[in-house]
Amino acid sequence: MESGDLAWMMISTALVLFMVPGLALFYGGMVRSKNVLNMLNMNTYCLGIVPLLWVTLTYSLGNNGDGDFIGNFDLVGLKGMTGDTDSLIIMAFLMTFAVITPALISGAVADRMKFSAWVIFVPLWSLLVYTPVTYWVYTGWHATMDVEAIDFAGGTAIHINAGIAALALVLVLGKRKGWPTTAMPPHNLTFVMLGAGILWFGWFGFNAGSAGVADGQAVQALINTFVAAAAGMIGWLAIERLRDGHATTLGGASGVVAGLVAITPAAGFVGGLSPIIFGFVASVCCYFAIQLKNKYGYDDSLDVVGVHMVGGIVGGLLLGFFADARIGGHDGVFFGEPKLLLSQAIAIGSVMVFSFVVTYAIAKVLDATMGIRVSEEDEQVGLDQTQHAETAYVD
Repeated sequence: MESGDLAWMMISTALVLFMVPGLALFYGGMVRSKNVLNMLNMNTYCLGIVPLLWVTLTYSLGNNGDGDFIGNFDLVGLKGMTGDTDSLIIMAFLMTFAVITPALISGAVADRMKFSAWVIFVPLWSLLVYTPVTYWVYTGWHATMDVEAIDFAGGTAIHINAGIAALALVLVLGKRKGWPTTAMPPHNLTFVMLGAGILWFGWFGFNAGSAGVADGQAVQALINTFVAAAAGMIGWLAIERLRDGHATTLGGASGVVAGLVAITPAAGFVGGLSPIIFGFVASVCCYFAIQLKNKYGYDDSLDVVGVHMVGGIVGGLLLGFFADARIGGHDGVFFGEPKLLLSQAIAIGSVMVFSFVVTYAIAKVLDATMGIRVSEEDEQVGLDQTQHAETAYVD
């Protein structure tokens, strides 16, 4: 790897890592003040446990080998990688993706999950769900199956995977006390906007860094990321104004994230004005998707299912239409190759089924053995005090 490419990958790794505290602020601002520290802790805990698991075991299982289902143990403990700068920087870059994926799930279970249960859930989920899924998406399907699905930076492996897992977990966990009749508005929209800004900033490393080098594809991914997020913001604000009469701060931030999620699988595979379509369509679809939790009665506290799962599905399927071989080597429906759309649908469906089933099983086992939900009294007092013996705001 040339020195310029290596420098870009080091920067991209730092950018994606910075997204985790950004996500913590984004989620933390949306919960009630008595639970903000708990949400920060749920996110930052992933920065602690996942890298340890990654370098000792899951990097090797998820990114090395040629098996049908999972990788091998050849790189366990980073065996044989000492001094291999190219391999080490890719390992480190991918490690940040492994960190943020379970952190995304935390927003769905806000206000009511035991921190002790989260401590066990994250490494189990990382090993049993994230590791095989990332192997399938980036190694297994291409090597052993007649499915030519593509995912540039993690739309399927990260956002859809985390979104459907969040749905499984909240179904086991149950609803917050008082939801949906009791209003539970964000306690600090300043945090939300700050977090959204950090996420947008870090997402340039997330998507453009996934090119692996500082080249034209990385530049295209950066442009697509910028434009899709902007379109997502404007689309969400527009539909809010038309339907509700107000364009809100939370809506603008949510639209940015929806656009970023949607363009992630396609960032290095599409060009022209297509990222505007990705961002706008995702914002509209995600806006309506978050209404479904009230209709169907699942308490996805901070809309992880509605934004990350749905946004990832939108992006993955639109990629099947807009992929342009001049940019990323793959053509979609609009460039004469309909097979890609079918492959995208198969890949998305496969990950959703696997992730939901295994996550649901993990949650049920944890619930049966240690319990995953705080007591009604602890929920009423707040998780900051009951789970961490701390208070975010002192009079």
